[in-house]
Amino acid sequence: MCREQSDIAGRKMACGLWKETLALAEDYLSLCCTSPQPAPQPPSESAAAMRRMAQDMETQHQARFQSLAQTFLRQCGPDPCSSLRRVMEELVGDGHLNWGRVVSIFTFTGVLARLLLEQKDTKPGLDPGRCSGLAETIADYLGEEKREWLLENDGWEGFCKFCRSAREVSQDSSMKTALFAAAGVGLAGLTFLLVR
Repeated sequence: MCREQSDIAGRKMACGLWKETLALAEDYLSLCCTSPQPAPQPPSESAAAMRRMAQDMETQHQARFQSLAQTFLRQCGPDPCSSLRRVMEELVGDGHLNWGRVVSIFTFTGVLARLLLEQKDTKPGLDPGRCSGLAETIADYLGEEKREWLLENDGWEGFCKFCRSAREVSQDSSMKTALFAAAGVGLAGLTFLLVR
């Protein structure tokens, strides 16, 4: 009986983590696709933290993300979601997921969603309605496949703690540099994947 209750509780927790991941992804992609209009308030502390960290990362590596997303769109075919899944797997191909790489997944997907929206008239095969599918792809990958890692790192609450400590150290800190360097390792893998 206790084991069954534990299993049910574990599934509910996993479902909650997936839903929270989906809400974060939808919020961030919506923010990317509605600029320059005033953005609504983030729905949670973790959404606010993701907005801040991903926008910082995009600003720091704007040319690289733009180039990678354009290359991705040329190669992905009509279904960017399945290709995005492969990109996320490549990004953590060495098995070392960290918050920097999680932020880079959100950042890359945000740039991609924005490009999809901008190109909806010029590339009829790419359906901008699939942007919502991009959020589900993130949720499926992080909330299901990488669920154990998220749970071991206190889920999105752990992400908020990480962001608070990064902010406390200061904006030009070695922690922020380390975050972006860790993401950069993943971006190198992404670049390799898209150039092949």
